Amino acid sequence: MKSYAYFPGCSLKSSATPYDISTRRVAELFELDLEELEDWNCCGATSYMSVNELMSFAISARNLVLAERTGKDLIASCSACFATLNKTEAYLKEHDDLKEKVEKCLDAANLSYRGGVRVRHLLDIFVNDVSPETIRSKIKVDLHDLKLAPYYGCQIVRPKNDFDHHEAPTSLDDLLRNLGAHVVDYPYKVKCCGASLIATDERAALELVDKLLFCAVENGADAVITTCPLCHMNLDGYQERINGIFNKNYSLPILYFTQVIGLAAGFTMEEMGIDKCITPVNEKFRRLFE
Repeated sequence: MKSYAYFPGCSLKSSATPYDISTRRVAELFELDLEELEDWNCCGATSYMSVNELMSFAISARNLVLAERTGKDLIASCSACFATLNKTEAYLKEHDDLKEKVEKCLDAANLSYRGGVRVRHLLDIFVNDVSPETIRSKIKVDLHDLKLAPYYGCQIVRPKNDFDHHEAPTSLDDLLRNLGAHVVDYPYKVKCCGASLIATDERAALELVDKLLFCAVENGADAVITTCPLCHMNLDGYQERINGIFNKNYSLPILYFTQVIGLAAGFTMEEMGIDKCITPVNEKFRRLFE
């Protein structure tokens, strides 16, 4: 059994509980030991970087200290958490002046970070630590009629990662194909969803989401598959508002990639937390999984 330090982050403990539920269930299925990082704190979030950069790095570095104690790779399911933690590790390695300032912050709590924790996204684990043969061996439900749009968002592949291409990633596409699904062409797979912009400039954020949904529908997708709770919230939670503002008629299921893995492996929609999503799945999903 492969073991990792698991950083769920704030979203997976609140608005994105289906992601956490499905993550833990499919990890157990594939004998991945996700040991939740003890006493973790908020990653510092990408938005906080613009408010107090040093404090954001220090907050993020505290989690790296905790992960360093475990001696394991640090796994984040949230793309924003992954980006922030990964950026912190890289910047502390590359910028001595920043590391000195962060170390002073950590020292106030009797902590110190030597460096070298490997920060990884959960998708990376299922693509590179679990073989395609192992994934295919767990499939119990035929997904070949299910047309899925793989949506990476803008943070999982930028600015620093070593498991996929920054502009033309394929890891999620490959994973969905290994699950037996039909992957549709989705040119907007790395376009931004607006993220927290929804709170400060709703119209601008909704325009971005509208483009993402329109692209998926135009390419025949039955659902959009995400790797991030912020992306999921924007695409799933604002369809009704977009319909009203832009005179659209979206009713497109938005699922986490872990939920699709679980469904293919025979878990029920309730076990995968799909009943907790805002946009209900359509009849095609119900025929397959009920």
